[in-house]
Amino acid sequence: MTEQQSVPSGGAWPAVRPEVVAEVVAGLSARLQKRLDGAAAKLAERPVRRDGDEWRIEVDEETSLVLHAPGGVVRGQADVRCGCLLAPACVHRAAAVTVCRIADADTEHGPDTEPGPDTEQGPDTEPEPASESGAGSGTEPDPVGGTPGGPRTASDAAPDNASGGSLTAAEQAAVHHLHRAAAAVLAAGVGGAGAVLQAELLRAAHRARLNGFHRPAAAAVAVVSRLRAARSGEPDHRLALLVASLRELLDLTTTLTTTLTTTLSPTLSPTVATALTPARTAAPGTGHGDLAALRGTARQAYREAGGLRLYGLFTEPVLTATHAGVLTWAVDATGVLSTVAEVMPHADPTTAAPQAVGAGNRAVRLGDALLSHREFSRAGLAVQGATRSANGRLGAGSSVRAVRAGGVAWTADPVAGLWTEPPPVQVERALAAAALPYEGRPAGSDLLFLDVTLLGAAPHGSGGVPELLADCGGPVVALRAAHDHPGLAFRGNLALLATAPGLRLRVIGRLERAEHPELRLLAVGTPPAGPEPGEPALALPADRAARVNLGLERLQTADLTLGAESSTSAPVEVPSSAAGPVGPTAPAHLLARRVEQAVTGGRQGLALGAGAADTGRSELRAAGLATGAALLDALHAAAVDQPRDVFGRVVADDHAAFTSAWLAAACYGEELASALCAGGWQGQDPVKAGS
Repeated sequence: MTEQQSVPSGGAWPAVRPEVVAEVVAGLSARLQKRLDGAAAKLAERPVRRDGDEWRIEVDEETSLVLHAPGGVVRGQADVRCGCLLAPACVHRAAAVTVCRIADADTEHGPDTEPGPDTEQGPDTEPEPASESGAGSGTEPDPVGGTPGGPRTASDAAPDNASGGSLTAAEQAAVHHLHRAAAAVLAAGVGGAGAVLQAELLRAAHRARLNGFHRPAAAAVAVVSRLRAARSGEPDHRLALLVASLRELLDLTTTLTTTLTTTLSPTLSPTVATALTPARTAAPGTGHGDLAALRGTARQAYREAGGLRLYGLFTEPVLTATHAGVLTWAVDATGVLSTVAEVMPHADPTTAAPQAVGAGNRAVRLGDALLSHREFSRAGLAVQGATRSANGRLGAGSSVRAVRAGGVAWTADPVAGLWTEPPPVQVERALAAAALPYEGRPAGSDLLFLDVTLLGAAPHGSGGVPELLADCGGPVVALRAAHDHPGLAFRGNLALLATAPGLRLRVIGRLERAEHPELRLLAVGTPPAGPEPGEPALALPADRAARVNLGLERLQTADLTLGAESSTSAPVEVPSSAAGPVGPTAPAHLLARRVEQAVTGGRQGLALGAGAADTGRSELRAAGLATGAALLDALHAAAVDQPRDVFGRVVADDHAAFTSAWLAAACYGEELASALCAGGWQGQDPVKAGS
């Protein structure tokens, strides 16, 4: 079947492997490399015609460009063919691979391929299950899975010294290459990091992967993907995610190049060196200080889990720029969480939300189970020969057998045990897990299980934006939609719940890291104790099993029984602690803004705004954040301090001091944000929590 479509964002184009981009761009002359960004912008506007596994683009009346992409992925240089006289060293081929999105693991192998007991699967990308911020800002975790099972190649195998404490010369060179490429991207900023710098970072990532550094390589590919989204103005671009990806990449490469090979540069200021030291001396298992953890794995291992009795918990929609579907959560008899995904790629953003909602009615791909994901969220499964990855994803190999079984209410064991931990303890657990590599995080570590009483909608925060507030027996929590897409039911359901102040609920949500408690709501259910006379209550049909998947199922007015004293027009009485900050707040945003400014404007852009450093430094010191003030000062000083020749012209350098200063500020800001979040849930003063 032939389809023709012209879209500026490249949505109709196939994906391309990262190393293909690096190889094709490297084949250009210096003169053509300068023209590459402009050529890519023009080519993106050309109509694309697909015929089977070939995508054809008419560059002009005499020149055609053909991309051979079996399965929607360009896998080699030979798959990019151009009819111009300069081919294969022409700018058209390089522009084409620049327009194509970077292939991820699921694009290459397909998310439906589930591994068997001995098969391994690659780490997932930054999660964004039904979350605008990437699943709790941990990024989010993308539950589309990772690299599903398949034959391993030589490049997937870790080197013999993967668990040792030293690197070979080739490995050191690969890590240094990746670090220098990432530093160049940071110094150039979003505006200056064009196709050539992106290709160099992909080349370094491929080299790192060949040497067994799969985690840094995956982080580099994520940086390029998000950098492209930022430069093209894609609606799903989030600057915070780009900053987080770049911070993770530089954190990994800095740890590898300092802890395991050399020492920190003596040119760094004492404050920067001190801020970078904790990452280099962290205990094994935290993602730093352990060479095996720093390397990562090519594919996640699925281990034997034996017989499992699973009880459905809830189902959430998954909606990203490239994939859509659902993720169903279940808990076994011991209280351990597991997930089953039904996620597929989408080519048209307008159909992504309906695809996600429709996936809830598709059958669970686990053994011979004959029930949909929505049904599983309220029922159960008896599984034999189960396999499960470290982050809780259930394998669906040929040896797995599963039959439908009964479910349990949220108020009955073993599900009820999830609500026994106090909220501050759950928050500490979620924040601690966010610092781990995604593939090593326990399933559901970013989820909170709370019993709340709705307070209604009220102005919240400095902007006075109405939000649904709830009392969880301690701090007042702002309940937010897990995803703002109008095609999902989150916003409508929260608006209806806001009309029932006093309603008591048992809820599941994803932690939103903020100074004041915030939760992205995923599912609600009835509490253990029934409503008192005159109180509002949920009146759900029997087939809902006293719970609602907020992203997939729309609440109706009839599902709420309003109390005798409830009134949608009555003013909501909200505790003063919920109305916004009382007294001074920690000015963490002053440092975060400069960290983000460095990513968007690069080193030169930050140097031009060095005058604002004095004000920010004074405010940070006044708030008791002396270290933050020193790091801000060091960041601006490193941005301004660029070597010059005898004529006063800026001389290119390796940006080592600037990169280290930026990384120290970014890591400090990350820890400060976590401390403020934990303090907010414990009812502490924001300034004391951050100091």
